[in-house]
Amino acid sequence: MAVKIEKKITGFNIVKANEKLLDAATKPVKKEKTHLQMSESVKRPESLTGETYKIKPPQAEHALYVTINDIVLNEGTEHEVRRPFEIFLSSKNMEHFQWTIALTLIISAVFRKGGDVTFLVEELRSVFDPNGGYLRRGGKYVPSLVSEIGDVIEKHLKKIGMLPQDDLDETQKLYIAAKRQELDERQQPSNDTSNSFPLESQLCVKCSTKAMVRMDNCLTCLNCGYSKCG
Repeated sequence: MAVKIEKKITGFNIVKANEKLLDAATKPVKKEKTHLQMSESVKRPESLTGETYKIKPPQAEHALYVTINDIVLNEGTEHEVRRPFEIFLSSKNMEHFQWTIALTLIISAVFRKGGDVTFLVEELRSVFDPNGGYLRRGGKYVPSLVSEIGDVIEKHLKKIGMLPQDDLDETQKLYIAAKRQELDERQQPSNDTSNSFPLESQLCVKCSTKAMVRMDNCLTCLNCGYSKCG
């Protein structure tokens, strides 16, 4: 390949082929700075930041406490992220001791492996109790205690930014507020403080909350805004 010389030649030197190779080999290579990803090679630091969530099924004598600890990767850089590192399940109810210990070990191992761990939410939610589920505070139907652990993990992953928030927009919030006010004016307040929705509400197929009422000849959910009329 021809090279055009733009400047005046003031001197020259002959470089042998082996000298050129030696120079290339001894020249330091500039490494690109990479950011740390969550994997099994990441060591646990002395302290972790975490959240503890309480689960209390209506038929259970004791509550179950779910603690999820997170690790901060690439702290102080533009690549800083917070990722779940371990989970602990604890309860005074010794009936659940074996399977809570098993879930603690398995879920923690999945967290430390890294990658997309959001699949755990749907996997746990798909577990149904053969004795039947329950309605938790707020009217949402939960098919099992394991399923509610999945809900807790989803809530935590949303909090640290691994899952998107699915909040209602302002139009939906105003619509639901107007419908609830209209319904409140038509009926007496309920003495049931565990559910803020009317007693005759039906179960919503979208958010699994007992909050669907017939408004304007159409079933509408007062929790998420879902309507069978579109």
